[in-house]
Amino acid sequence: MDVVLAARREDRLREVAAHIEQLGRRALAVRCDVAVDDDVKRLFEQTWEAFGRVDAAFANAGYGLAAGVLDTTDVHHRAIFETNYFGTLRVIRQAVPYLRRTPEGLRHLLICSSAASEIGLPWAGAYSATKAAQDSIAGALRCELHKDIEVTSVHPVGTATEFFDTAERLAGGTGPGKVNSPRMMVQTAQTVAKKIAKALRRPRAEVWPSPLARLGLALATLMPGMTNAVLKWESRGKDPKQQRVLPRRADSAPHSQHDSGA
Repeated sequence: MDVVLAARREDRLREVAAHIEQLGRRALAVRCDVAVDDDVKRLFEQTWEAFGRVDAAFANAGYGLAAGVLDTTDVHHRAIFETNYFGTLRVIRQAVPYLRRTPEGLRHLLICSSAASEIGLPWAGAYSATKAAQDSIAGALRCELHKDIEVTSVHPVGTATEFFDTAERLAGGTGPGKVNSPRMMVQTAQTVAKKIAKALRRPRAEVWPSPLARLGLALATLMPGMTNAVLKWESRGKDPKQQRVLPRRADSAPHSQHDSGA
């Protein structure tokens, strides 16, 4: 499958595109900030111009923030929703017309939510809220578009990428990787990618790269009292007042720590 890569850092995009082309496939790198309407519009215009089709779109841009709910400023709440949630909406709105125009295409939307979509994680409440919102619109779109477009939500546990580095930097050194992801629950990006590729070949409603996490969260929703007790025990000693949120303008948020592919 030929690939279009979109993110803010062009140097990284070119490296990945070159690797894909070495494997014998075509690749296009497009600089894109999913928090900017024109960027997302241009992404799909350039994709159509280069390939004449869009078979699938993966809304994967997002970042994390480790801080207590009440310690997270309104600016930071809005910034993380602007990227994680509204960035997903921008990709979907631009993608659907192109998916429908593609003759005999896969017609597949994929949305990168998280295992955190099922539970509000202490000191990652704002992030968890964005992931729950993504999961909700994925479920709604699955029904609304069922006649001609497949919709898949992806729910990774902790993934070994720059995600945690960014979350820790924004929180002043204590990110959700240290607070909420035990080592046994951290997967490689390659593991998650293989599960996503499998879903492209055989569409399904949800992709859970970790069966253990899926089972655990299913039990958590059945026993909320016990879940709450476990979360309080796990977060003991993690005083949100000790976690620092770096001040920044909403327009300077790290909008695309993950890529968004079309």
